[in-house]
Amino acid sequence: MNYKIYTFSIIIFITTLFGNGYSQSVGFTKYNFPNHKKELSNALGNVKKGDKFYTDGPGMYRLAIDNYLKAYKFNPDNALLNYKIGRCYLHGNDKSEAIKYLEKAHLLDPRISLDMEYNDVNYLMAKAYHLDYQFDKAIEKYKEHKNALTPDQLAKEETIIDKRIKECNTAKELVANPERVFVDDMGEVVNSAYPDYRPLVLPEENMMMFTSARESTTGGKRDKDSYYFEDIFVTYYEEGRWTVPDNAYALNSMNHDATAGISSDGTILYVYKSSGGNQLYESILVDNMYGYPEKMPNTINDGLKQASAALTFDKTKLYFTSLREDGYGGQDIYYTKKDAKNRWQNPVNIGATINTPYDEEGIFISLDGSTLYFSSNGHNTMGGFDIFKSEYKDGSWTNPVNLGYPINTPDDDVFFTMAASGQRGYYSSKKKDGFGGQDLYMIAFLGAAKPMIVNAGEVHFAYLKAAPQPAPKIEQNTILEGVILDSETLTPLQATIEIIDNSKNELMGSFESNSNSGAYLISLKPGMNYGISVSKKEYLFHSENFDIPEDAVAKKIQKDILLKKVEVGTKIVLNNIFFDFNKSTLRDESVAELDRLYKLLDELPTLKIEISGHTDNIGSASYNQKLSENRAKSVVSYLTGKGIEKQRMIFKGYGFKQPIASNDTETGRQQNRRTEFKVLEK
Repeated sequence: MNYKIYTFSIIIFITTLFGNGYSQSVGFTKYNFPNHKKELSNALGNVKKGDKFYTDGPGMYRLAIDNYLKAYKFNPDNALLNYKIGRCYLHGNDKSEAIKYLEKAHLLDPRISLDMEYNDVNYLMAKAYHLDYQFDKAIEKYKEHKNALTPDQLAKEETIIDKRIKECNTAKELVANPERVFVDDMGEVVNSAYPDYRPLVLPEENMMMFTSARESTTGGKRDKDSYYFEDIFVTYYEEGRWTVPDNAYALNSMNHDATAGISSDGTILYVYKSSGGNQLYESILVDNMYGYPEKMPNTINDGLKQASAALTFDKTKLYFTSLREDGYGGQDIYYTKKDAKNRWQNPVNIGATINTPYDEEGIFISLDGSTLYFSSNGHNTMGGFDIFKSEYKDGSWTNPVNLGYPINTPDDDVFFTMAASGQRGYYSSKKKDGFGGQDLYMIAFLGAAKPMIVNAGEVHFAYLKAAPQPAPKIEQNTILEGVILDSETLTPLQATIEIIDNSKNELMGSFESNSNSGAYLISLKPGMNYGISVSKKEYLFHSENFDIPEDAVAKKIQKDILLKKVEVGTKIVLNNIFFDFNKSTLRDESVAELDRLYKLLDELPTLKIEISGHTDNIGSASYNQKLSENRAKSVVSYLTGKGIEKQRMIFKGYGFKQPIASNDTETGRQQNRRTEFKVLEK
């Protein structure tokens, strides 16, 4: 055999194949298009325009695609052009388009490897398959990419590639076992062709604030990635639909301004601002408007970036995300408590159970402070950020649980917030059916599935089926709402509302009714006995009691409250004073109400009152008279024991002589069994 001729033939073959890339990849040259000079010139112009947008960053990829596709129409067989189009589409919502062009780029030139974010088209293809729910193909491509790496490259990329493969396996498992939820895009009126995210919903769910990087943001400037600067937008739910969002508020500036969190009663808004060092600000609701944001103390804003916040119901503990040197690697979750002087103490890292070497973001705390929702691109995600929840039990946080599919996806799912009722949630996600980038979505939790009813003749068949997995328990909270008014003038009042756990005599939270309308809204979890007190200076406090059983069905209670001024002759019912059955012994659950009465007498040292006891008509008149008198006496004894002068109080028993409801029903009799106090002297 003539080895010289054989070697020369190989060289010719390789030169032909690889001279200007693989022969399958057609360059934009006169050689390839000798008779299309004008069309070639136009195509090269479109490639040049596309390249300008391409290098500007992801915020310009849509414009890059527009120009690249014009050039593609002229020459669809250029590997580099297909690669760039595929990479641009990878940042969009429809990943199948990215797959189409990346596959073709790889077919035209399998060696294509650019010095960009990734070093091989296989990784991009793997990511595209991953985001398009083609998990087995993604795993295959991730492995193919990994096997082609040099030792130095492998040392840098092995951890992240293995993580991506793990994400694909997690995604396969979660998609095969979907949660019982509806996930609905909030529509084109609210969402835009640009990123929309960070939703915050007021307790009434009639107003939503969110962040958007759309073209109408204040100043119209673009960031280094070419996305528009963020602004805070507001939309209202009116007549069954959300209104067009507006950003004409003092909350926004010429820089990045984003929603970061909101108190459970909607009176405190937390804002992220990029100016001055990526820090958290606080805005207070006054007269139905959020005031100018004030920067939070340096104890909180001590990291490189503070981006989201969640305040507990009682407003004494704040969770927030921060990028700090003492963290676990990325952005971590910290918490801080208020001291006796109402100042935020030095933050504490929440710990490695929650935080990972990656980023944690978008935190939300439940009303009772026992469940933390957050997003993370660590833990067992499907890919990108997923939403997790952890419960506080026995003094520590449980291992985070993925909220599952279809809430979470292989792309970023962030900034979850739960409505007060517990029946709906809101968050941002990047889905195929979106309007562009991140969109705002609403989740309807369906709760556990009802057990299957099987006829006798079908029992043998039912046993052949695998037992269904229980759906996650969703709290169905009772919503208490109304307005607080002056009892005489019906003028709206801004009053303090306190929520007490009667079983523990613990204050669960304190907040204000709306200063403009007097409106309030409270979300009450099932399985608790609540004492609710409404107070305002120069008025007598008003109390209510709500005992909500564990199996209570979600409902809404309308309760308008009329506060009475401190005037001679004014009477109020003490709804949270309880006695043992047929006895005058005060139960422990009465302490919070008794202490409120003590505080009123202490603040008004000239006030003299009558404490009266009342019963229903069950039993003899003499028995009820004595019982009611002894119960009133027990209240007075408690107050004198606290230091209130005995001469400022008298006690009387009225038995069933002064009913306020019919004794013919249990509901009426319950109302008649009461303790009252009346103002005798101011």
